[in-house]
Formats: sequence, structure tokens, C-alpha cells
Amino acid sequence: MSQPSAQELLMHIENKIAQGDYKDSVHKITLITAKDVIRKVLETEF
Repeated sequence: MSQPSAQELLMHIENKIAQGDYKDSVHKITLITAKDVIRKVLETEF
């Protein structure tokens, strides 16, 4: 099984948020935070 790239993971998280595929508001905030961290790392590290 191959591992997703950071860009693929970012797209997956964005899709989950857009589709409302989360348990509750805390889970949504966690997804948003993860998305923001991944985006920031991609912008600054690469």
C-alpha cells in the first residue's frame, strides 16, 4: 500500500471538510487545523 503525498492528503482533508464528513465541531476544527499546518509546511518547506 502506497502512502499519499502531502498534496493528496491536503486534498482529502479539504474534501472531508467541504462534504461535512466529520463527527462534530471539534473534529471539524481538528481537520481545519491539520489542513492549515500541512498547507503552511508545503508553502515554507518546499
